Amino acid sequence: MSNLTSVAALPGPSSARPALTRRAKAAIIVQFLINEGADVPLSSLPDDLQAELTQQLGRMRYIDRETLNSVVEEFANELDSVGLSFPGDMAGALSALDGRISHRTAARLRKEAGVRQTGDPWERINKLDEERLEKLVLGEATEVAAVLMSKIDTANAAKVLARLPGDRARRISYAISMTAGVSPEAVDRIGLALAAQLDADPPKAFEKKPDQRVGAILNYAASAKRDELLEGLEETDRDFAEAVRKAIFTFANIPDRLKALDVPKIARDVPADVLTTAIAAASTEADTAAAEFLLENMSKRMAGSLREDAAGLSVGTKKGETAMNAVVTAIRELVSTGEIELRSPDDDDE
Repeated sequence: MSNLTSVAALPGPSSARPALTRRAKAAIIVQFLINEGADVPLSSLPDDLQAELTQQLGRMRYIDRETLNSVVEEFANELDSVGLSFPGDMAGALSALDGRISHRTAARLRKEAGVRQTGDPWERINKLDEERLEKLVLGEATEVAAVLMSKIDTANAAKVLARLPGDRARRISYAISMTAGVSPEAVDRIGLALAAQLDADPPKAFEKKPDQRVGAILNYAASAKRDELLEGLEETDRDFAEAVRKAIFTFANIPDRLKALDVPKIARDVPADVLTTAIAAASTEADTAAAEFLLENMSKRMAGSLREDAAGLSVGTKKGETAMNAVVTAIRELVSTGEIELRSPDDDDE
């Protein structure tokens, strides 16, 4: 189609109209949807189709209402006649079956078809733990590492930087100052290359590390059983036992891990009767310190009320541990939603 400007200049419905190509009709539908405020995900189309559609839109000027109604009606009729649609390629099929076929099968099919895992590679990279990010940084050239550190969240970048050798950290920090002229295309290529390394990693049966899994289990164990198991682990493997201790977060760990300014959020989410029970059940030195930490960092009015109610309350061991676990669970839920962030066990600063 050479030019659609003449379509709008036709005198009336009875005049002969040039036939619209399917490409022109597609442009009309896209422009119509955009005008109606619809979110049209054109970026999911192949690059060549995006370019052709953009060029077609650039050549067109305007059409009369009768032509618009005719094209929209034709488009609606075609949609009504579609019984079932399929992804159309291996990448789409793998995305549709994500979680429904085994990770091993999906990885093999992706490798055989040369299909990378879908999605923004930088989103995947940013979700990696700091240990894996450190390995990526150490395995890349300084310039690539500078781009990586610039793309991930600032908090993650700071944690990774703290793990790096001093000289390496300084060189990467300086290289970041030289990234102003890096093109978006280059950043995208770097992200894809790094994501390809992740795709090449062998699949793991467990998402979390062993010490984290043991720590999560012991979080909900009775304190006596938890201490007994930790003592046994120390006799078997002192380093692993230490890692497990760092992964554990119990009521007694609240003063060391929770920021004082986040205490009001905990008091907001935990029912007052549960907080009262947890405070009344605090009998050990560590649990009492945790209860005092909570009381000192909430409103004076609420703290006074909780102290008064807890003073005359007698709580059994099982009921007390249940209340303490409820407080810990509320804290972990706030951490998972990103509303608060726990301090590292190795961090001595407030």
